[in-house]
Amino acid sequence: MIVFDLKCESQGHVFEAWFGSSADYEEQKVRGLLSCPLCGDMQVGKAVMAPAVAPKGNSRPELPAQVAPSDGASIAMGAGEEAKMRELIQSLAQAQKKALEGSTWVGRGFAEQARAMHYGEQDRSSIHGEVALEEARALIAEGVEVAPLPFPVVPPEVKN
Repeated sequence: MIVFDLKCESQGHVFEAWFGSSADYEEQKVRGLLSCPLCGDMQVGKAVMAPAVAPKGNSRPELPAQVAPSDGASIAMGAGEEAKMRELIQSLAQAQKKALEGSTWVGRGFAEQARAMHYGEQDRSSIHGEVALEEARALIAEGVEVAPLPFPVVPPEVKN
């Protein structure tokens, strides 16, 4: 796993994103799968990050000062916490995978189909797809039961 700080172009929001590798980040960027979780901007890139420098062997690690998060939330982990965080993220990824079993990819038709099911115009079924942030907010305001996925999903036609 690798962590990058990403930044959207429209609002300058900085947020943290986890990827399996640098190549995974590049592939998702090229395919347009990255977006700002705060404003939905699809134009995101890597933000400047401070390098992780290991402390000298004879120095004691100091706990980081607590600060209030600004635009994006982050976490500083103590010794041994990184492995726990990886475990939690992998558990979350497995839970998403299980939730998507039996779900149908509907791509950009997600909002339309979710509304149709909500209003009884279409049989209810488990679907997943793409929706802009503002449209997702509109669905929630209408009472349509939707939830964001924590990890990007590769559309079936792109997997080959």
